[in-house]
Amino acid sequence: MKLYSSIGPNPRFVRMFAAEKGIALELAEIDILGGENRRGPFLGINPTGTTPVLVLDDGTPVAETTAICEYLEECVPEPPLIGATATQRARTRMWWRRVDLMVVQPMTAGFRAAEGLPMFRDRVRCLPQAADDLKRTAQEGLAWFESQLGDQQYLVGAEPSAADLLLYCFVEFGEQVGQGVDRSHRRLGAWRDRVGSRPSAAAG
Repeated sequence: MKLYSSIGPNPRFVRMFAAEKGIALELAEIDILGGENRRGPFLGINPTGTTPVLVLDDGTPVAETTAICEYLEECVPEPPLIGATATQRARTRMWWRRVDLMVVQPMTAGFRAAEGLPMFRDRVRCLPQAADDLKRTAQEGLAWFESQLGDQQYLVGAEPSAADLLLYCFVEFGEQVGQGVDRSHRRLGAWRDRVGSRPSAAAG
């Protein structure tokens, strides 16, 4: 299988997921800064122009991080990153969706509306007038995760899950674009160190 990857938190999430599974993927780096993802031949692989994209051995392209990770989980169930039982899968998907809605979406939109505006203004709809509110929304989401972690090692319990990997990739991205974790969030800071010490963090 070949993974069309690039800079950015979403491709890193898939690379970390694969690394946790011990899955070796052939990597093809796409230059999104140079707009390689917005022209052929990449648009023939993924017409939305987004990365990552996993091309299966039979040539089938699978885009979107959720779909890619679900596919890899089905191919290699161990170790389970989405869950080994219906209950575990439901809980992981619940937390995964919370990360998506409360951090990923507002943080991404806030970046595109401010620091990333020169790059994204001609590619997607950006909301510069809402940049500050979007960034505040992402910070409120991070504060909520801080309040929910408690004494747990990871978001869904004692073992890391896809939800942890996704949040970690966007926490790291946030640090790079002026949307870092508040230093008072000690539980989230310890969680970040815990995920960041895993071999997959270096692989990602």
